[in-house]
Amino acid sequence: MHACALLVVAAMLCMPQGASAQYERPGSTDAQFLKIGVSARAAGMGEAYIASVTGAESAHYNAANLGYMEGTDLVFNHTRWFAGISHDFFSVAHQFGLGALAVSVTALSTNEMAVRTPLQPEGTGETFYATNLRAGLTYARRLTDRVSLGGTVNFISMGLYDDYSQRAIAVDVAASYVSDFQGFRFGMKIANLGSEVTYINESYPLPINFTFGLAMDAVNAADHRVIVSGSAQKPNDGKPLGNVGAEYGFRGLFFLRGGYQINYGTASYTFGTGLNLDIRSNEFRFDYGYSAFGDLGVAHRFAIGLHL
Repeated sequence: MHACALLVVAAMLCMPQGASAQYERPGSTDAQFLKIGVSARAAGMGEAYIASVTGAESAHYNAANLGYMEGTDLVFNHTRWFAGISHDFFSVAHQFGLGALAVSVTALSTNEMAVRTPLQPEGTGETFYATNLRAGLTYARRLTDRVSLGGTVNFISMGLYDDYSQRAIAVDVAASYVSDFQGFRFGMKIANLGSEVTYINESYPLPINFTFGLAMDAVNAADHRVIVSGSAQKPNDGKPLGNVGAEYGFRGLFFLRGGYQINYGTASYTFGTGLNLDIRSNEFRFDYGYSAFGDLGVAHRFAIGLHL
């Protein structure tokens, strides 16, 4: 099974550009904010995160991984996106024994913008904000000590100006497998299966995405741990994408991360750092992620987390 998974991932990552050109359909889906990563740790690892995600962030990247979580976990991530846009993610998850539940919220908002019309191109004196919101409820359960399944129901709301707003419902479905060989783990997810979005008289589907990936402990010693991970994605509006990343941890306290995003239009290399502190048996996490986007610039992500 391990060898087959590795071969499938390698084949997708190495797929020639020409073979995937027929799948490029930019502008054919709505709710593009759903494609933006929400985690500083994931950003540092090149978004190769579906198999290695832990804690409350699993609600976004791989709901099934919540099944392996113990106790309660909270996380808040803030992204300084381009053009003054803010992107935030909050999630809290708890293991109940019969499964794990999580609630998550993702929000994207712009700076204040002026209302302009053909007759008043300099502005009407009115202003507005564009906002996108996703609220999700996640459930996951371990079927065995190695296999877990999970799913999320998302309520999506997008507002532009006055009556220009729409809502949608979407579902994510995920599965995860963990082996006893070097911590090898495999994850897969289908995201954003749901209703179409209609503005005036035009309807567009959500950006459905199929992702699978793997991760393993290349080094797992007393003081040093190195996780390597990779993933492949197939969106319904674009070509196949690949992600590779690694994380080095020293005594579970300090972390260095790096990654690369393959076949993307602008996204390329990433890096990040992290710090975990154990205070009164509670784990506090602080993470930073840096992502390069070519001519667009860079994105900075900051996160704080707490595990009880």
